[in-house]
Amino acid sequence: MRWRSSGLSLFLLLSIFVLKSATELRICAYNVQKFDSAKASNERLMHYLKLVLTRCDISLLQHVVDPNGQAIEKLLSMLNRYEEYDYKAVASESLGNSPDDMQKYVFIYRMQTVNVTGQYQYRSKQSFVREPFVVGFQSKNASIDKFILVPLHSEPSKAVQEINKLYDVFVEVSKKWNNTNVMFLGDFHASCAYVKRSDRKNIRLFMKSEFSWLIRNREDTTVTDATSCAYDRIVVHGQPFLRAIKPFSAKVFDLGAEFKMSRSQVVQLSDHYPVEVVLKSSALFLQATPLSLTIASVIVRSFLSAL
Repeated sequence: MRWRSSGLSLFLLLSIFVLKSATELRICAYNVQKFDSAKASNERLMHYLKLVLTRCDISLLQHVVDPNGQAIEKLLSMLNRYEEYDYKAVASESLGNSPDDMQKYVFIYRMQTVNVTGQYQYRSKQSFVREPFVVGFQSKNASIDKFILVPLHSEPSKAVQEINKLYDVFVEVSKKWNNTNVMFLGDFHASCAYVKRSDRKNIRLFMKSEFSWLIRNREDTTVTDATSCAYDRIVVHGQPFLRAIKPFSAKVFDLGAEFKMSRSQVVQLSDHYPVEVVLKSSALFLQATPLSLTIASVIVRSFLSAL
């Protein structure tokens, strides 16, 4: 009788653990506001940035000013020094119209949970100041197997035009990779003075019903009290992708509240908050990470000692 009771307890514990370990996939986007070698040398800021990024399976960083790649190299070194997962980055070339304001899009991702299936630099200087650097991903964890991420850090004065042109990017990359599971994310400047309500009729991603805006117009993605604007957005195409999203998971991440940072500390890192969304898990399975194996080992030893 005792064995049956212990066996049932073990089954319940392992069931809970398996449910907990059926990993969902978190995708984040963060305008980290001139992330350069100077910012990468600030240990305190890098510590907070690490806390933000290690919550996410994929993180899009924008406004990365790192022509020689040393700042991102330093960030990856820090992430891979202590963390449970191994992190890798895929980055665009430096983009922009002015030598004084050349920026990169950088995707940082967990190698254990996602694979890069392709990358493509969209080219149209007439449409964008910083053309989208498109990356395809595949994940065994997510309920949608393959998907495409299209980043945009818009030029504020051209926000309406650039957001509208994202539809052309969608047409091109979905045809190129034969996949309509496309997510747009980044600092679109899609609010307040840059994109007014009356402008939405000129933006195809607003007007076409197959696109779902997951970060709503009423959200505030800015840190300072001087603004209350939904600049940073996440948009997905199609019902299959929308069904793969965990309900109510799209949100603005308040790192100040989460990590007990002062407002001034948050602003030093960026004047934007990250935005994020979670994809549902593909199945219930035990993910064999060092931490999960350790916990499983503890559970088994506890069970055996009870026999």
